[in-house]
Amino acid sequence: MSGAGRRDYVQPVMAGALAAIVGYASTFTLVLAALTAAGASAQQAGSGLMSVCIAIGILNIVVSARVRVPVSFAWSTPGAAFLLTVGEPVGGFAAVAGAFLVAAALIVLTGLIRPLARLIGAIPAPIANAMLAGMLLTLCLAPINAVAQMPALALPVVLAWAIGMRLARRYAVPIAVVVTGIVLASTTNLPAGALDGSWPSLVPVMPVFTLDAIVRIGLPLYIVTMASQNLPGLAVMQANGFTLRPAPLFVMTGIASAATAFFGGISSNLAAITAAICAGPEAHPDREKRWPAPVAAGSVYLLLAPAASLAAAFIAASPPLLIQAVAGLALLSSLTAALSGALVSEETRLPATLTFVTTASGITIAGVGAPFWGLVAGIGMMVLLHFGRKSDVQMNGK
Repeated sequence: MSGAGRRDYVQPVMAGALAAIVGYASTFTLVLAALTAAGASAQQAGSGLMSVCIAIGILNIVVSARVRVPVSFAWSTPGAAFLLTVGEPVGGFAAVAGAFLVAAALIVLTGLIRPLARLIGAIPAPIANAMLAGMLLTLCLAPINAVAQMPALALPVVLAWAIGMRLARRYAVPIAVVVTGIVLASTTNLPAGALDGSWPSLVPVMPVFTLDAIVRIGLPLYIVTMASQNLPGLAVMQANGFTLRPAPLFVMTGIASAATAFFGGISSNLAAITAAICAGPEAHPDREKRWPAPVAAGSVYLLLAPAASLAAAFIAASPPLLIQAVAGLALLSSLTAALSGALVSEETRLPATLTFVTTASGITIAGVGAPFWGLVAGIGMMVLLHFGRKSDVQMNGK
């Protein structure tokens, strides 16, 4: 491979590694806490986290390498947040595993019922861009908040990124990642006993099906995963110029979710925010050369799976805001592109703005996150305005 060819891979590989680190660091504690709250022992919770790392690692590598499109996968963060509020059902953690299987089966059925999959994939482009922009806003504010709260740690990272943008734009984010690693390595101290205990291993859980767990966990988990992860995930890809066939992706993530359920793992699904890192312009200026990013992310997830104890201890001891800050820097270009795409047409500008502010609000209603409600609000406004114009035309015609 030529020097230029190798350089083409550096940027997407760094972006993919960042996406995996951000995805893992920002929510692995939530996953562990949710599984524990649902009745899992410490060993079962570690097994659940490890199994999902393996599943999404394989999905990221195999799918992206096969189709040459930067399709990214992650665990269901909204699902974990929901699970944290439910508590242990009748039947204990075995019943939770059964509920995970039910949710996985419903995701597979969504992929097999083609009209439903096509309906889910038919999101208007301005609305998709607006939803993506609303999702990215909070993370893109993180660098500013980090500089204000921890200037000694954040300023070197932000300055490195800014200088990189001026001198070597393509490598601005990788430079910021390297500086972040140096800052964390020189300032992070692991607490005593952080690495005590055995490394995580896969612990089989024999699922038990109870009506209580299916109604309280399985069905809501399916809805939350589809509404707050898979829909935004498709929107992120569409906003970055990639049109996906959702049906096969739903089938694959459903099968992966079913496999991890036997080891206490929560659902796998399309990534949303971390997908923007892999599919956005900072992964590579050429869209055709962004597919190695999820491959790199998958490789990092596979590395994190057996080394979960060390990675969890190091990341937990690091300032979360600093990790979010470097992700925010990587996503600024994606936010710019999403806002431009959302507001490009005057006809859809108001519905797109409504989608943006609703998504950015971070509201949760009935256990479903803001991206879904932003989608509902924007499409609802589009329908209302179209219906109003149609009625006016008919009246004027008379």
